[in-house]
Amino acid sequence: MITIQKVKKIFSTKSGKVIAVDDINIDINKGEIFGIIGYSGAGKSTLIRMLNGLEIPTSGNIHVAGKEISKIKGSELRRARQEIGMIFQHFNLLWSRTVEENISFPLEIAGVPRQERRKKVDELIKLVGLEGREKSYPSQLSGGQKQRVGIARALANDPKVLLCDEATSALDPQTTDSILDLLVDINERLGLTIVLITHEMHVIRKICHRVAVMESGKVVETGSVLDVFKNPQQQITQRFVRQLTEQQDTQETATQLLELYPNGQVVMLTFIGNSAEQPIITNLIRNFDFCVNIIQGNISQTQNGSYGTLFVHLDGKKEEINKGIQYLQQQKIGLEVIKAND
Repeated sequence: MITIQKVKKIFSTKSGKVIAVDDINIDINKGEIFGIIGYSGAGKSTLIRMLNGLEIPTSGNIHVAGKEISKIKGSELRRARQEIGMIFQHFNLLWSRTVEENISFPLEIAGVPRQERRKKVDELIKLVGLEGREKSYPSQLSGGQKQRVGIARALANDPKVLLCDEATSALDPQTTDSILDLLVDINERLGLTIVLITHEMHVIRKICHRVAVMESGKVVETGSVLDVFKNPQQQITQRFVRQLTEQQDTQETATQLLELYPNGQVVMLTFIGNSAEQPIITNLIRNFDFCVNIIQGNISQTQNGSYGTLFVHLDGKKEEINKGIQYLQQQKIGLEVIKAND
């Protein structure tokens, strides 16, 4: 559905040239929810703007839904954009128009007859759960409702691709989850290809099938979300994964436990798929002569399966702890020593 080949974007500034996107290659499949994650300045916003022609690559090629977006212009580009919907962080609604008028606006521009517009708007209002708010103005809506209007408007022309530019970063956590659930529902119902950019790993974990990690204009890591959680290769990816796998007080608790029990070790266990539901800790306690203190644990669902993390403190003789660690490794459980006293 989307092919990005050797794409580079260079901006000229007073202080010199800035490489915002640097030699990126990505293939995104039809019907996939693909996430692009990176911190501010990584180049992700520039990249997503190139997918609908708002920015033109300095070099390289971009194909979206069978059209080379990086080369077409004028009326041809405008027609191509009708197949590419986009939603934004700050909604970008028309404040003088009601909900139904905002949703109808792209249909008016496309020259769709009034009766067809009304029918389509009614369908979209039901799809995004805004029944009863048709006559409301944006100032009368909550943040989540405004974003639902933005999503409905982006779907008005039956696009093949939906681009989401930090679509949930202005929302509270509960509202974020409801919008993400809506995007998954739309993806499944319409078979829509969704590309979203974010700096929040929770968004990637919850709805994406695959993810690309960006840093300094480059894609430094890509893969299925579950594989990236299981085995993050780059330091920046490890930081993003730790957003979900470590609580703020985990390191503090680990340090306090090691002060109380100087012979112990604190380890992080990772469980993938079926292993996330196995009684590993019970078996560890039954079969080995050391104490196990659970510090913090979590099981998350990704689109590719379950992913669990558990931080435990192992206290006892070093030789016995080493036997227990060997047992855990034999169970094909990810294991990383976080802190250990010699």
